Amino acid sequence: MNVLNVNPGLIVWTLLNFSIFFFLLFKFGWKPLKESLKQREDSINDAIANAENANKEAMRIMKENQEKLAGAQQEVMNIVKDGRVQAEKIISKATEEAEFIKNQKLAETEREMNRMKDEAFTQLRAEVATLVMNATEKILDQKLDASSHKQLIDSAIAQVSKN
Repeated sequence: MNVLNVNPGLIVWTLLNFSIFFFLLFKFGWKPLKESLKQREDSINDAIANAENANKEAMRIMKENQEKLAGAQQEVMNIVKDGRVQAEKIISKATEEAEFIKNQKLAETEREMNRMKDEAFTQLRAEVATLVMNATEKILDQKLDASSHKQLIDSAIAQVSKN
């Protein structure tokens, strides 16, 4: 057999077999193949759509989280600011209370000092009066009656106050 020889009967049978095979393939295999390719294409498109949706959802969630984080940071800053304001109010109130108590103690001390000074002046006047009376008795060698005694004491006290 020669490879270059063409047998017309063989060509006809080959074309007939190919046509039958192509017809059977088209009749029974084309639809399942087409459906399989369509399903694959649909599943790939669904996967791409799901990936895009997941990406959009992830972006939305990330944006939400960033907004929540910014809100939380702002809230923390407000809480710190309010804490400072409250601390300043407490310090101011404590300072005012301390100043008030200090002023009360100073006023009380001043009243006590004035009372003690008045008491000391009263004792001093009594002692001066006694000394003046004793000195006068010795000088005059007599006892004074109550009115002259009072007049003598008042003049002595006035003179001591001036000095």
